[in-house]
Amino acid sequence: MKNIRKLAPSLLAADFANLETDIRMAESAGVDLHHFDVMDGQFVPNISIGIPVLKAVKRVASIPIDVHLMIETPGLIIEAFIDAGADYLTVHVEAEPNLHRVVQHIRSKGVKAGVALNPHTSLSSIEEVMPDLDLILLMSVNPGFGGQSFISNTLDKLKRLKNILIHRGLTHIEVEVDGGVKLDNISDVADAGADILVAGSAIYKSGNPQNTIREMKGLLNII
Repeated sequence: MKNIRKLAPSLLAADFANLETDIRMAESAGVDLHHFDVMDGQFVPNISIGIPVLKAVKRVASIPIDVHLMIETPGLIIEAFIDAGADYLTVHVEAEPNLHRVVQHIRSKGVKAGVALNPHTSLSSIEEVMPDLDLILLMSVNPGFGGQSFISNTLDKLKRLKNILIHRGLTHIEVEVDGGVKLDNISDVADAGADILVAGSAIYKSGNPQNTIREMKGLLNII
């Protein structure tokens, strides 16, 4: 069976003074997606990057951009992120009161729609919208800051989610894990069922990011 696991370095951990260089380096090492974290200082206690940076990344990237909106009421601004070049667009279930409408709008624009869940959020919170999704993102740290340690309970949550998707005939939905993924746990996360693995500090803050990417891909058997 074809292995479809994908590695998605988080640009939040890249060198913003040399962002194009880091993008091209990651692509040359064979990554599958660029993960793009947006924080508003309200939904999470930090402010990161937004639409102008996404437009710039889109100009130089040759692979899809996976945009993760950690912002309040994302439905008010998703159109701008779609126009700026998002290929995947993920919103948090905790932040959007009109989740079904937002998901439908994203998909109507030809963009893959995702929903993210914080570590404390139950899988039951997306039960009704699940058939409309392309992606489910499980946060394996509390959102807002890079470099946090992986929350081990995520592995059980991930296994339960994969079983739900199998039982409901929704195995086309990709499951993404974001937070604390690094060389010493990436195999465990993949074995538990992750399709897309996000790694930020573990890649861009390592001594040799290109080698780290290649090591991760080797562990995932996706060289």
